[in-house]
Amino acid sequence: MSTADFAAFSNNAIMFASIVYTLAFLAHVMEWSATRAVSRAGTTRAAVAAPASGAGGSASGTTLTATAGPDGEADEDAELRIEKWGRIGVALTIVAVLLHFAALVSRGLGSDPIRVPWGNMYEFTLAGAFGVSLMYLVLGRRHNLRWMGLPVTGFEIIVLMLAVLLLYVPAGPLVPALHSYWLVIHVMAAVIASGAFAVGAIASLLFLVKERSINRGRLRPGGYLDRLPDLPSLDRVAYRLHAFGFPIWTFAALVAGPVWAEYAWGSYWNWDPKEVWAFISWVVYAAYLHARATAGWRGRAAAVIALVGFATLLFNFVGINFFFGGGSMHSYAGG
Repeated sequence: MSTADFAAFSNNAIMFASIVYTLAFLAHVMEWSATRAVSRAGTTRAAVAAPASGAGGSASGTTLTATAGPDGEADEDAELRIEKWGRIGVALTIVAVLLHFAALVSRGLGSDPIRVPWGNMYEFTLAGAFGVSLMYLVLGRRHNLRWMGLPVTGFEIIVLMLAVLLLYVPAGPLVPALHSYWLVIHVMAAVIASGAFAVGAIASLLFLVKERSINRGRLRPGGYLDRLPDLPSLDRVAYRLHAFGFPIWTFAALVAGPVWAEYAWGSYWNWDPKEVWAFISWVVYAAYLHARATAGWRGRAAAVIALVGFATLLFNFVGINFFFGGGSMHSYAGG
C-alpha cells in the first residue's frame, strides 16, 4: 500500500469508528431505557399489591403467591435484557477502539517518511480521544465502570466529529521540532494521563449532577442517575482515576516535556503558553489530591476542583492553539 492508501484508510477507519461509537452509545441508551421500564413495572406492582396486602387474611397471601412466580420471571427477563444491551454496548466500544487505533497507526504510515501520528491538532485530538476510550475499557473491567459507557461514547462521538469537521489536515511530514523520540515518550504519557483525567472528570460531573438531583428531590426512580453508584462510590472512583493519572502527568509535563524542549529548542523551560498551562494543570491536580488526602475534602468541593483541573487541561490541549496560534512554540497545526 502507498502512503496515500494508508492516509485514505485512516480517514475511513475514523469514519467507521465514529459510526460504531454511535451504535455503542445507542446500545447504552437501550440499556438505561430498559432499567427505567423495570423500575416503572416494579412501582406499578407495588402500588397494586399494597391495598391487597392491607386487607389482611389468606386471600392476599394467596394472591401474592400466585403472582410472585410470573413477576419474578418477568424481572429476570428484564434484567437479562439490561445485561444484554450493556454487553453489546461494551463490545461495540471495543470494536470502535480497535478501529480508532487502526486509524492512528495508518495515519502515521500515510506520511512520507513514516512517523508517529501526532504531528498536528487533528492527530493530537484523535490520540487524546483514543486515550479516553482506552482508559475507560482498561479500568472499567477492574472497577466495574460500565455505567460510564453512555457518557464516554457520547464524548467520543462529539470529539471525533469536531476533529473531522474543524481540525482535519492532510497527512504530511513532521516539522523539525518533532523529530525526537522524547516526543513519543512525552505524548504517550500525556495521552494516558489525559485519558484518566477525562474519565475522572466524567465521574466528578456525574457526582455533581446526581447530588443536585437528590438535594432538589428530582431523582427519578429507575432513571440514569438513580442507577448510578451512590455518591461516595462516585467520589471514590473519581479520586482513584485522578490518583492514577497524576504521576503519569507529572512525568509527561515536568520530565519528558522539558527534556524534549531542550532537544528541540535548546532550553528546558521557555515560558511557552503550553508549558505554562501544563504546569497550571499540574498544580490544580496536585491541589485536588492533596486536599482530598490530607484536608478531607470530599464530595462537591473535590469534584469542582477536579473539573477545574480538566478545564485547564482542555485549554492547554486546544484553547492555546486558537488563542495564541503561531505565538506558541507548540503550534503544529500546519504539520
